[in-house]
Parts: sequence; structure tokens; C-alpha cells
Amino acid sequence: MIFETIKSFFKFSRVQRSGIFLLFFVIIVLQMLYFFVDFSSFSKTSPEKEKWLSLQSEIDSMKQQKRDYVPKIYPFNPNFITDYKGYKLGMSVAEIDRLLAFRKENKYVNSPKEFQAVTKVSDSLLDAISPYFKFPDWVNNKKEFKDYKKYPNTAFAKKEKIVIIDINQASQEDLIKIYGIGEAISLRILKFKESLGGFVSMEQMKDVWGLSPEVIENLNTHFKVSTLPNVKKIDINNASIKELSLFPYFKYPLSKNIVTYRSMNGDIKNIEDLTKIKGMSIDKANIIVLYLDF
Repeated sequence: MIFETIKSFFKFSRVQRSGIFLLFFVIIVLQMLYFFVDFSSFSKTSPEKEKWLSLQSEIDSMKQQKRDYVPKIYPFNPNFITDYKGYKLGMSVAEIDRLLAFRKENKYVNSPKEFQAVTKVSDSLLDAISPYFKFPDWVNNKKEFKDYKKYPNTAFAKKEKIVIIDINQASQEDLIKIYGIGEAISLRILKFKESLGGFVSMEQMKDVWGLSPEVIENLNTHFKVSTLPNVKKIDINNASIKELSLFPYFKYPLSKNIVTYRSMNGDIKNIEDLTKIKGMSIDKANIIVLYLDF
């Protein structure tokens, strides 16, 4: 009984059998087309997509260069490592804090070995960064003095002659040689000089952020303004507020006061008129006036 019921499901008319055979034929033909025909040749790529594909190798090359880039490390005094500098060098927060606490006691490390003793950095990190340590000349030379048992018949040791350089001709390497000046501060000095067009007085070192009185004294020992630079002077009586604001010593409020003073009192003729302007620094007036054209 069950067999007869199942058998009834497989009884087809002639038309139905023809339809089934036709369906099988269509399926077989489609399968053969799928395996033997390359449909990729019929796909069309837009001109914009082709352009991006042509640049893909160049983009991959640039990405690889960025991954392979290793930032250059300049010589620096490890006594003046900041939080950011220590992080870039691979030091931990605890190691940086140990160095900063040591410096707060007005103490200095004078060798890689002392640096490791204070910070507790690993040997591998010390080997990687110690070649860039730059200590003052007296630290590097004191070991040489220990080797001498006797001195020639002279009353005093001969002092090393200090070569004074024009601050406007000094390079970053010249500035880094000064005790207390590292990569960041040396770049800050050069950037300030560029914005002014040149220094007219060593007093301007006080306007560079981050320089301690001791470092400024060291700078005055090794540098000076030999000749005044040929700066592009500001026409104080015709410059707009925007043009005045570009000068490092003139912020926007002071530039606005200068224009207001001109409109109410006429042209600014000399330094005396300049000091009458609200907000003008009287202490820096003698320096500022050298950048102005009356």
C-alpha cells in the first residue's frame, strides 16, 4: 500500500517528462558555460578604477617606506630629557620620573653608567641610546686629567680658548654644544631667529621660551651679534593690523593699539612715540625699534 502511494509520485505525463528533460538540458548547458567560458573578459572597469589600480604599486611602496622610516636622533644631554623625549627614546614612566627626581636635587649624571644607576634602564636600552649622549666638555675631559701624575713647570694649566661665533651664523650643531641646550631648544632658537630675520642683540635670548639664566649666560660666553643683520623692516606707519601681527613682538592687541595711535596722533616718528603706545614693552623698545622703518 505504501509502495503504491510512493510510486504514484513518479508517474508523469509525456509533456511533464519532456519538460523535465528540457530542464536537465538547460542545467547541463549552464554548468558547461560556467566552467569553460571566461566571464572576466566581459567585465568592464571604469577609467577611474583603472587609474587607482595603476597607482596601487606606488602607494604600496610609499607605505613600505613609511614603515621602514626610522627617526634620526641628534646628540643630547641626558640630564635634560623631558617626558616626551624619554617616551620617544623608549623609557618607561618610572624611569623618567627617577631622572626628574634626581635633577630636582640639582644633581647631574656624567656618564652612561651613572644614567643607568639613576634611571634603572635596561642594558639593551642603554646600549641603544648612550651613543647619542652628549656631556659638557669638562665632563669628557676630566678623565684625561686623572691620568696625569705630573704637570710641566707651569703655575696654572692653560685654559682652552673660547671661539666666539656670530649668533646669526650659528648652526644647530653649534648651539647643541652649549651645556643645557638640546635638540628642541636649539630648533626653537633658530625658528625665532628666522621669524625675526635675525638677532640684533643677545638680550633677545631672554625672549626664547625655555632658556634658563645659566644657559643664557653660556650663550653670551660663546656667541655675540657681530654685525646687525639685513632684516626686512616693518613700515610702522603704513602696515595693517594683520601685517603688524606677523612680527613676533607685536601680538594682535598691541598691533591694534598701534593703528589706533596712528589714527589719533599721526605718524610714529621715533622710539619716544613708540613707548607711548599702550601695551608696548619699554624694556624691549630699543630692540624692537631696530626692526621698524619710521
